[in-house]
Amino acid sequence: MSPVYHTQIESPIGPLFLTLQEDHLTNVCMHQQKRIVKIQPEWICNASPFRAIANQFKEYFLGTRSVFEIPICLIGTDFQRAVWNELMKIPYGTTLTYGELAKRINNPKAVRAVGLANGQNPIPIIVPCHRIIGSNGKLTGFGGGLENKALLLQLEKQRSLT
Repeated sequence: MSPVYHTQIESPIGPLFLTLQEDHLTNVCMHQQKRIVKIQPEWICNASPFRAIANQFKEYFLGTRSVFEIPICLIGTDFQRAVWNELMKIPYGTTLTYGELAKRINNPKAVRAVGLANGQNPIPIIVPCHRIIGSNGKLTGFGGGLENKALLLQLEKQRSLT
């Protein structure tokens, strides 16, 4: 088994906890997030493998990056991975409803399941679950908090207009 590295980086939405295995990002956790990754004793705390990743996050928050170029590893069920892969197709600065996302994965009745998969997304921001909104256009459900969801959407909206 290859080593798992972890670190924490600062961001405008608070600290982000990151894990990396075999040069693939496996987790991004926000400090107030309900989905918590517990550090295992064998994991290695080392910021060095995260330099390029941290730089891309910095560029994203500065508004100079709209697409991440980070190898990721999405660990989940086939259904979850289908939802997460579809999330990555949502363009920067745009939103989609849970119902629209369910239709895109050819399962229009799975709106609630799509919401649950969205909430289990291990790599938020890069896998942009914050771009999913309620059918009424309101912000709903974000593991990192609705305030952070609003900030991410506002950042993207402002930058996509310039």
